[in-house]
Amino acid sequence: MSKERMLDIRRQNCNPMTPKVTYYKRPVFIHQGYMQWLWDVDGRRYLDLFAGVATVSVGHCHPKVLTAAEQQLKKLWHTTNIYIYPTLHEYCEKLASYLPDPLKVIYLTNSGSEANDLAMLMARLHTGNYDIITFRGSYHGGGPQTLGLTSNAAYKYPVASGLGCTNTMCPDVFRGPWGGSHCRDSPVQTIRDCSCAQGHCKANELYIEQLRETLATSVPTRIAGFFAEPIQGVGGAVQYPRDFLKEAYRLVRERGGICIADEVQTGFGRTGSHFWGFQGHDVIPDMVTMAKGIGNGFPMGAVVTTPEIAASFARGVHFNTFGGNPVACAMASSVLDTIQEDKMQKVSLDVGTYLLKELAKLRDKYEIIGDVRGKGLMIGVEMVTDKVLSVEQKESLTALCYFHMCMMVGSNFVF
Repeated sequence: MSKERMLDIRRQNCNPMTPKVTYYKRPVFIHQGYMQWLWDVDGRRYLDLFAGVATVSVGHCHPKVLTAAEQQLKKLWHTTNIYIYPTLHEYCEKLASYLPDPLKVIYLTNSGSEANDLAMLMARLHTGNYDIITFRGSYHGGGPQTLGLTSNAAYKYPVASGLGCTNTMCPDVFRGPWGGSHCRDSPVQTIRDCSCAQGHCKANELYIEQLRETLATSVPTRIAGFFAEPIQGVGGAVQYPRDFLKEAYRLVRERGGICIADEVQTGFGRTGSHFWGFQGHDVIPDMVTMAKGIGNGFPMGAVVTTPEIAASFARGVHFNTFGGNPVACAMASSVLDTIQEDKMQKVSLDVGTYLLKELAKLRDKYEIIGDVRGKGLMIGVEMVTDKVLSVEQKESLTALCYFHMCMMVGSNFVF
């Protein structure tokens, strides 16, 4: 098919939003991928710094994952998870082994939005409460319910959605009112000065007070839950003060809520130091949601929770027609094996740390770069109009260069 014909079809028959998020002077016509490389229809090769929005976690057409998919397609490519078949149970056992107790009960879905929607329902049923808190700047999905969790104007429509969701201040130590040079769990700190004593973070205390204020004024005395990405993704690879989530979890649980870690972007070793982003905060959530890199691009998501919460949810009937699809399970199982066999978590740590430190040199050299932040291969570079004003007066940024990092073999980073 010619390029002109593809563009005609895109204009007439495809989602009209897509051109708004691809900022190319000339469209890229992707034809083929292998590991970290993509080729267009003219045979031009590209180093993939995007990975399908941080989704192709072990590389395009990885031979091990491809073989797993081919073998399963020859046996059985669909039945629902209400039936018993080997790939579903093999995968659930394997995935559970990567999570700490008591996070051992797995619900398989088709996307991150669907996983978060299910987690909202489970939290409300288990607690008997309704209100849920998320951070400003968060992204937890684009469905009618998850849009309430999402606090980003670009994704909002002027219709009622996500009732019972309240957004609180994001503890952003670069753009927020408080922060310093020792706040983040990152090889690169902000350029803001910090006078805090060793092991003491004044910014953390001030951001916790903002959460207390939200709990005291904006929601009932009993809440259903609290959603947080271990590192904020769409919001700009935002990192919180080191101990913030520990104290936040305690405050939420005091009010009857459960704590949900959205690992859609941070999971599966992407942060390098840990397999799950929440482990870097030294917390154990009551529920974990995941998607994107879970199936290396094959549509899949999951909610992992405790037996106690699962028992509450079992009072009604729930199953998912495509969740736990045999092919999805076979591919996702191979992804876990590949991450271990190819030592991709270590690759993420080593390459990501190197990249962060080199980007920090550019920040120190150029006034347009206000901040470099992240862990492993989840990295943000923030562009500003004025570096001094951005730190001291918090004026609006001009752009955010958000790096979608994955752990592909070879040049192990994606934009």
